Amino acid sequence: MSVVLPRSAGADALAQGTDPREVAAADPLCLEAWADLSDGAYADGDDVASYAFARVGYHRGLDLLRSSGWRPDLEVHFADETNRGFLRSLFGLMRAAAAIGEGVEARRCREFLLQLDPSDALDVGRIAPKDLSRRLS
Repeated sequence: MSVVLPRSAGADALAQGTDPREVAAADPLCLEAWADLSDGAYADGDDVASYAFARVGYHRGLDLLRSSGWRPDLEVHFADETNRGFLRSLFGLMRAAAAIGEGVEARRCREFLLQLDPSDALDVGRIAPKDLSRRLS
């Protein structure tokens, strides 16, 4: 069994090209905005900002998952579009945690991603746990 998150109002604004900062400010539950902000900060080399944005998306996503009936034994599939913001935030948290030297947290995030979506749509299985103690390319 799996859980599908509800579509956020901000998702439409993002799809129309609205700046993710504006979307996150207007709709803090738009997980896609937090994931986009994390990705942008990581691409710019700002690992601390990437970590912070990803952590917000991850925690807001956990709250949404729980309110949608998620339990730790249920999956959250990337194939369901509305789940992508949460899974991308968790991926961003893994990546940024590795970049700032939080290898233990990065490895926990990797395992959680594989547990939530065994199809491994984000291809985290290719990342060796030992490599999660440095910035990933």
